[in-house]
Amino acid sequence: MLYEFLILIAVLFIASFVFHLVFRDTSSLFFRPGLQLYLLVIAGMYFTWFWTHGGQTLPMQTWKLRVVSASGDRVYLKQALARYLFAVIGIFFFGGGIVWALFDRDRQFLHDRLAGTRIVRIEGKAERISDERDTTGT
Repeated sequence: MLYEFLILIAVLFIASFVFHLVFRDTSSLFFRPGLQLYLLVIAGMYFTWFWTHGGQTLPMQTWKLRVVSASGDRVYLKQALARYLFAVIGIFFFGGGIVWALFDRDRQFLHDRLAGTRIVRIEGKAERISDERDTTGT
């Protein structure tokens, strides 16, 4: 989660830099809520794009995790948007959507339950090849 947070901070830093270049009047009444909404949309675009294009963000690739639909298929835009919005709402309610996983029978987050998605662990080719070598004795 820390790895994901660091990458997201970098993305949001660049996005806020662009926002500040375009909207220079920081004393405007709408500057702060506008920036917050803009960054929320940028974060949503980051996550939904990765979830719909391979099901993995860069940290998820590192940890060999993938977001899939409840049936195991790829995640579509509607599911990715729902997952993101439910996750944001769950986090704003004191992390209740995250804490949910401690009590869920399948250890799913609340936003995964509501969006019809789940996180699965995947195996890489390198692991399968090394396992085959170990069993053949070479």
